[in-house]
Amino acid sequence: MAEIRTEEMLLNVGPQHPSTHGVFRVVVKIDGEMITDATPVIGYLHRGTEKLAEDLQYPQIIPYFDRLDYLAAMLNNHAIVNSVEQAMDVQVPERAEYLRIIVGEMNRVASHLLFLGAYLLDLGAMSPFLYAFQERETICQMFNEISGARLTYNYMRIGGVKWDAPVGWLNNLKAYLPRLREKMKMYNDLVTGNEIFLSRVKGIGVYDSETAINYGLSGINLRCTGFKWDLRRNKPYSIYDRFDFEIPVGQNGDCFDRFYLHVLEIEQSIRIVEQALEQIPEGPILGKVPKILRVPAGEYYAAVEGAKGELGVYIVSDGKDKPYRLKIKRPSFVNLQILPSLLKGQNMANFIAILGAVDIVLGEVDA
Repeated sequence: MAEIRTEEMLLNVGPQHPSTHGVFRVVVKIDGEMITDATPVIGYLHRGTEKLAEDLQYPQIIPYFDRLDYLAAMLNNHAIVNSVEQAMDVQVPERAEYLRIIVGEMNRVASHLLFLGAYLLDLGAMSPFLYAFQERETICQMFNEISGARLTYNYMRIGGVKWDAPVGWLNNLKAYLPRLREKMKMYNDLVTGNEIFLSRVKGIGVYDSETAINYGLSGINLRCTGFKWDLRRNKPYSIYDRFDFEIPVGQNGDCFDRFYLHVLEIEQSIRIVEQALEQIPEGPILGKVPKILRVPAGEYYAAVEGAKGELGVYIVSDGKDKPYRLKIKRPSFVNLQILPSLLKGQNMANFIAILGAVDIVLGEVDA
């Protein structure tokens, strides 16, 4: 029988493609239907955030962080204000700390909901996308009420938050959480046991803890391997040490584990918000901070558990009101580095399942 002659082909996926969740291109080399190599091409959304920060006073940097992972801007806010507060030893009022936890965890829920809906849409399921966006819309509306924006919130301030919650806002959120929990159970029952979905993600894109650590992965991309690491628990900041919650981990490090951990983490975020709503005290929402903030000369690093993993801010200060140098550890950028090794040797049909499960946002990849 004559041998069939094949020829390698270069295939561009993106930069405009619905499954790339932003402006992102992957140059895929395929032999037949098998991927032999993959090269991510990034930079389409590069805005020079770190360089811009060198010419901004510290409070002026906060809106720029909204635009990193624009699906989780509250958590981005927390990263920059927390880093400056630790460098300057600023005391944050109790009520402001609780408000930060509440909006931060609800933003984690909203971000995970978008992942769940979009990931399933990428794999061909339309209905879960609509269900997920229905709940996310409720959260966006609540954020609009407390911050005045639906996406780029600019809500936190160095030393506290911009505004207190509107009258009745906390009670409305408290009343919404049981409904959200009930809906999540329904969505989980609808999708997680679906045989078609499981056949697309079980045993696909597998890696172990050692590989994840060597790539510097964090967040769900690390915890899917069974490695229990979450800054909220392992290096507590703000007031996370006051709450009772679990850190879900996966067992197999495959696409299914990365998907399912988003579901489990939403449940844990709801638990944290419920406790915060019970404990939140009355009081001021902004501490005593000078009008012109000058970070003492030195080098500082602080990080929070973002929606995609460890979101860190490294500040080099020469004692002025602007950073001499500011470097952002962006989890989407770091987590993306494993993509070529995951794709190599895979059938092209698995491309979208693997890329989507890494859960990147290009605003955070490029910065």
